[in-house]
Amino acid sequence: MPTPHTSSLADKNPFPIPRGLAEFAADGDNEKWQGWIAGLPAFVAQLTARWSLQLGAPYDPGGMCSWVAPARNADNAELVLKMGIRHSEAEHEIDGLRFWNGNGAVRLYDSYVTDDTCVLLLERCVPGNSLKQTLPEPEHDAVIARLLRRLWQEPPAGHPFRPLQSMCDEWGDDLAEDAECYPGQVDAGLVRAGLEIFRSYAGTAERSVLLCTDLHADNVLAASREPWLVIDPKPYVGDPAYDAVQHILNCPERVETDPHAFCQRMAHLLDVDAERVKMWLFARCVQESFGSDGWSSQVAAVAPRIAP
Repeated sequence: MPTPHTSSLADKNPFPIPRGLAEFAADGDNEKWQGWIAGLPAFVAQLTARWSLQLGAPYDPGGMCSWVAPARNADNAELVLKMGIRHSEAEHEIDGLRFWNGNGAVRLYDSYVTDDTCVLLLERCVPGNSLKQTLPEPEHDAVIARLLRRLWQEPPAGHPFRPLQSMCDEWGDDLAEDAECYPGQVDAGLVRAGLEIFRSYAGTAERSVLLCTDLHADNVLAASREPWLVIDPKPYVGDPAYDAVQHILNCPERVETDPHAFCQRMAHLLDVDAERVKMWLFARCVQESFGSDGWSSQVAAVAPRIAP
């Protein structure tokens, strides 16, 4: 199991701050996060009283956007308390988990939302090891495909979820801005093709379902209720072929070796059109081409090879 960690920020608080959250907040540009962390002790104390919880040390290193710790309630049920700063992509995590109601994803027991924080009281996955930690990478494909096919349901009329196009619009704007700021870093023709996909491709899908959008092997945990459960969804409604892409991107060596075969494999497992998977992968590869880390450079090399 993850081990607790107390950072310099956490030394001032009765509740330890995991490394991932503390290191991100330590960036001088993240004053909002620093203020949010400063308010965590009082908020955590309020919630433990509200739900009669006993908390363990938070999971370490944890993520950059949330404080997550194991908990038990008055009935001694094994739960997780997740407190996340509100941000656009995860705005409807609570709604998505409520809609899925434990079908392939962790169960949501309760929630509480403020202007800047989403709080979730969740089913705890036991033993909780991630798919990435547990199985060789090629075996991840089938597990993730089975989970996605369960999650892909059409939400009812009046649902709160945003269309996939809204996220693509944001990413298209970011891509256009990157191309303007760093002219010549990526072939202009590739940028135009990537922008065209982000701007219009979501509307060409024949089917529209509730998507996870961020499903990869770190967000699938071993559990006792089911062999594997999804955590941390970022729900949008749209083209199911898009949902293959984050898993593919999280396997950069296989993407670099044979992106066409990888797209074909995931499309077959998911029963979606392989060409649509490839088009979405291409757009994301162009987007990542403006990153500065090694992963982005590796993925950037794939874009010309799968250009539409």
